[in-house]
Order: sequence, then structure tokens, then C-alpha cells
Amino acid sequence: MSLLESIRGPRDLDGLSHEELRTLAEEVRGFLVENVARTGGHLGPNLGVVELTIALHRVFDSPNDPIIFDTGHQSYVHKLLTGRQDFSKLRSRGGLAGYPQRAESEHDVVESSHASSSLSWADGISRAFTRTGRKDNHVVAVVGDGALTGGMTWEALNNISDDNDRNLVIVVNDNGRSYAPTIGGMARYLNRVRTADTYENLRRGSDTVFRSLGPIGRAVYRGVRGGTRGFLSRFTNNAALYSNLDIKYLGPIDGHDLEALEETLRLAKEYGAPVLVHTITEKGRGYEPARRDEADQFHAVGKIDPTTGEPLGGSDAVAWTDVFSQALVAAGERDPKVIAMTAAMLRPTGLQAFAQRFPDRVYDVGIAEQHAVASSAGLAYGGLHPVVALYATFMNRAFDQVLMDVALHRAGVTFVLDRSGVTGPDGPSHHGVWDLAMLQLVPGIRIAAPRDEERLRELFDEAVTVEDAPTVVRFPKGAVPEALSALERLADGTDVLYRSGAEDVLLVGIGPMAHLAIDVARRLRAQGIGATVVDPRWAVPIQPAIVELARAHRLVITIEDGIRVGGVGTRVRQVLREAGVSTAVDELGVPDEFIDHATREQIFEEVGLTASKIAQDVVAQVLGTRVPIARQSDEDSLWTPSPVEARRNGDTASS
Repeated sequence: MSLLESIRGPRDLDGLSHEELRTLAEEVRGFLVENVARTGGHLGPNLGVVELTIALHRVFDSPNDPIIFDTGHQSYVHKLLTGRQDFSKLRSRGGLAGYPQRAESEHDVVESSHASSSLSWADGISRAFTRTGRKDNHVVAVVGDGALTGGMTWEALNNISDDNDRNLVIVVNDNGRSYAPTIGGMARYLNRVRTADTYENLRRGSDTVFRSLGPIGRAVYRGVRGGTRGFLSRFTNNAALYSNLDIKYLGPIDGHDLEALEETLRLAKEYGAPVLVHTITEKGRGYEPARRDEADQFHAVGKIDPTTGEPLGGSDAVAWTDVFSQALVAAGERDPKVIAMTAAMLRPTGLQAFAQRFPDRVYDVGIAEQHAVASSAGLAYGGLHPVVALYATFMNRAFDQVLMDVALHRAGVTFVLDRSGVTGPDGPSHHGVWDLAMLQLVPGIRIAAPRDEERLRELFDEAVTVEDAPTVVRFPKGAVPEALSALERLADGTDVLYRSGAEDVLLVGIGPMAHLAIDVARRLRAQGIGATVVDPRWAVPIQPAIVELARAHRLVITIEDGIRVGGVGTRVRQVLREAGVSTAVDELGVPDEFIDHATREQIFEEVGLTASKIAQDVVAQVLGTRVPIARQSDEDSLWTPSPVEARRNGDTASS
């Protein structure tokens, strides 16, 4: 049995020597490479926190001392040390989540994968411990230097330092990167510390002294280190960063030196007030392919060859992000006013090509979505057209700025939301299912949902020409589906994709859900029910053609991959009522629930967004056995056409 296999909980670490702990660290890295290579996942961040996580669980008593991982993608080692060593279905239905999950273990506290919130959680938990008499418990927050670019961390630090009578330890996992190299003034400051000769020389010198002087020497070392603001920090002046916050600073510490980590964390634990421990780690540690990856040190990988790091099972399919990337460069070449902005996600959102082509026209503001959106309003005021590229789930953080800074001031800003809708393996806090319901509340906003590659290009081009209101272009994760041409484009830009038989059912497919709508329509035709499928292209505001088509049909079905509560379907129903159209509307989408990790297809099956389920329900609605019930027709529309009748009745589709 390996050492790792013998670890069933954190207290199994207590009896291991430091030599055994180093062996354990090597086994953990080997396990991560072997297993994450099979499933995909966040490999680089976890390789960088092996020793740090071991030291944390040696010093603190989880779950009595809660350990909070900011973002949580670096929690794989934590899972291993808390008894979860079956990674065979990592990020798959029925397997371990890619982030902390309370249903898995009492050792997991914060499930959200949105960065920069850990210090606020730690602030609240530590206050609760103090007020409820649990003064012997400690709270530990592990936060990356990337998350320190988020404003919430500094709001939390301001409050933490105002109340020093509690046991709270903040561990800064400083690897110089979030998804990619961390940017901004804070990052430059920490980078100077990370690369300073004084830090390297003093680290090596203190390490030698620490290892050679025995217990007495270690006691002296701890005393000197803790006497003011940290032994090494006095020479690098890093403590000046926190001096005005009245918070104890220890570091910087070599994040791969188990003994130094453990000694420093014990010192922090004994301090009796909030302490910040600054550790310097290497993302991708111990795995050469990750270390050589300049882009992001294998931040997140698909299935790879564990020896070479090369991706396996590659596809020639074009990704939505790549299409947007090309469209953005083309727009930049046409119009010098077009600039790009993102929040620490230059490569994941497809801005890398634009940054290479126009390096002075792209801004990465760090993990600061609120700032990005408000700043974009200022850029628009100054005569530019900002394109703000974010994951759809992270747009939630900047709603107020969209509403009050961009829309209120009629700023011409285009928001491009990648990973919209159901994303799959990353779980509840990464699904982008809230944007349609949330953003359509904004007065004057226009929201586009392309169904294929050509529509993404044309809708993006249309969006960047709008100078007096915010526009949104949203698309899902993964490969672009096959092209879906229109039978007809109506005057307001609505595309008619399919017609069959009588005007019984109008299917409104939002973005890629248009493909599903056509599948449903064909199944209805087989049941003798006529259907029309349309793609409004601009989902918000509701196009006039949708109103008139709804007036002519007996039933309207809207299909979207966002939450159905307050979604586009709800808006269609409201607009129809305002126009005096009584046609029943059934709004199909994702329920207002937090959806666990699974494939996109599995989730759609679970929530009923499949062609067979939708067609079955629509048949019942047309027959009057399921609500909402289709309006009665003057003629019986339940017919079974022959091939000749089908052609005569215009059974046509775009594919």
C-alpha cells in the first residue's frame, strides 16, 4: 500500500515524518497527473499546492478548523487528504465534483467557484465562532494572488483588520497566475517580491539555519520571524503592503518546503489574531509538460497523454470561442474604435488573437468584472466601442454596473458571454443559465443568441455598430453545430427555419436551441401536427414578427438554455398579452435550481429539454390534455400527409 492509499483523513498525516511527507507529496503529484489525464480537469493549480495543502491539514484540525479555498479549483489535493481518492469519474455524473462540494465531505465549506469571496466567508465564520464561544477554533482562507485583484478581497481585509480578536489565517498562494499571468499593480508588486534576490538569498539562508540548529534553533527562528512583520518580509519590504491594515504578515515562504510551511502555519495559528501567510508556489510543479506551458501551466486540461501532456481525442470541430476570436479581429481591422476588455480571462474568452494583432487595444483588468463593466462605460464615453468578453456566469457579478453605468448612460458597449447556458462538468456555479433572465431586465438592452457560426459573425458585427445602448452576444461552450440556413428572413431580422403543414405550433428556438426546435417540429409532423420554427436572432427585445406569427398559430413553444423563470419565454408571453394575442405560450428552459456537474446532454435529458419529451408534451397540448392547451382551430389539423400532400402543403426546412 502506498502512503497516499493509507490516508483516509487529515489526522492520518500526524504520524508521518517529514521524509514520509515528501514521499507523500510525490505520490500525490503522480496520482494527479495519472488521473486528471484520463478525465480532464484543473491540473496545474493542484500540482502547485501539494505541500501547502499537506501542511494545512497537518497544522489545522479540519473540519473543526474550516479551510476555505478561494475559487476551489485547487482543492483536488484537499479531496485526496480527506478520504476521496476515487477520481475515475471526476467532473462526471456520479463522480467527484471539480470544486468543493458539501455533499461529498464535511471538510468542504464553500462550493462557489467565483473568485475573491473566500476572505468574506472567513470573516463571517470567524466572527460567528467568536460570538458563539468557539474561541479555540480557527478559520483558514486560501486565496491566490490572482484573486487579490478582485475588490472583494480588499473589502474583506478592511473589515478583518478592524476586529483583531479572532483566530483567522489568510494564506496567499502566490504563483503569479490566475488563469494566466496575474496582471495589475498588485501583481507587479508581488512579482517584485517573488523574484527579488533578497528573498531568494534569505530563503536559502534561513532554510539552512532552520534545518541545522535543531529544536532550539527553530524556536529562535520562530521568535525572530514573528517578532515584527516576518523575518524575510523585513528585507523585501512586502509587509508594507499590509502595514496600514493592522494585520500580521508572515513571509514570503517557499510553498514547496514542507517544514518551513508547517512551522510558519503553526506560528500563525498560535498568534491569536488575524495573520496573513504569504507562500510562493509554482503552478504545474513537478510535471514538466505543465511547466513548459507558457499559456497557463495546464490550468485546465482535457484528456491528455500523461507522459507528454499532449491532448487526446482531439476534434476538428470549430469552437464557438474561436469563431468569436476571428470575428473580433475582423471588427478591429474595420473599425479602430473597437477595443477589447476581459477580467483575467484573455485566452479562455478568445481575446489572445486580438491582443497579438492590436496589443494597445486590449485591457485585462484582473478578476474585477464590476470594474471592467464600469470602465467600459467610460471608454464608450470617450469615443471607443468596448467589447467586454466574460464567461456568462461571471456577468452575474457586474449586473449593477450593466444597469447603472452602461445602460442608464446609453453607452455603446458589447458584452460577449462565452459558456452561456448549461456548461456541464464544472457544476452549479459555472453554468451560465442566468444571463437571459437577468440581463433582459435592463432597459434598452439588446441580446443576441446565434445558432451557428455564420450567425455569430453577423450578429457580432451588428452588435458593435450599436452606439446608444448595451448589446449582448451569448453562445455556449464547445463546438459550433452545423450551419442552419433560413428559409426566409423576415423584415425585422427573424429567420424562418422550418414550415410544415398547418399553422398549429410556433416553435421559437433561442440560439443553438433552434436545432432542437427543428427536431421537435419534424416529430410533430409525423403526428400530423403542423409547425413553424423561427430563430429571432435578437432574442431581446421580442421581434414584431414573433407577435404576428403567434397570432396565426394555435400554440407557441419557446425553447432556451437559460432558466425559464423570467426568461425569454416569459417575455414573449408578456409581449403577446400586451398586443392582445391570446395564443397559449409554453416556456421551456432550465429550472431555477442549482444543477450538479454532468454532460450538457445528460442535463438536458434530466430537465426535459429533448426532442422526444417536448414533442410528446406538445401533442398532448394540441389534443387538449395538457396545459397550456392549444387554441381550437376551425379545421381539424390532425392529418397524416402523403408525400404528395406534404409537398403541396409546403413541408419545408432549411436542412
